[in-house]
Amino acid sequence: MNETQPPAQPAQPPQPAEQRPEERLDRLQRRLAQFAAARGWEPYHTPKNLAVALSVEASELVEIFQWLTPEQSAKIMEKPESAHRVADEVADVLAYLLQFCEVLGVDVLDALAAKIERNELRFPVPGTSTPNSHSSE
Repeated sequence: MNETQPPAQPAQPPQPAEQRPEERLDRLQRRLAQFAAARGWEPYHTPKNLAVALSVEASELVEIFQWLTPEQSAKIMEKPESAHRVADEVADVLAYLLQFCEVLGVDVLDALAAKIERNELRFPVPGTSTPNSHSSE
């Protein structure tokens, strides 16, 4: 049985045990910016280009699941090769999203928290008295 093995992962820098998730996110966002700067890619990292790249990478993630049944898609992470492909595409999507946010000055965690709060108001738990507007955001 000759299965293709995912490529070896580069060594990750040590992380302090007490580092908070938002600190890790900030550090990764800085690393992405430094990576692009070191290669002179900033002129190409416009909001439009990054949004297009984000869409392409999201489509590559969708492509992995395109013809799977719901049952197969639920088990995708059980096989190392498919798990590696999914993780790679998720990383690409997140990388472009973080770069997009960096260029536009969007705090991704604040934006997500605000969106969750708006959705909690728009879609209250059944049986509560908060109105549900069903407007698109």
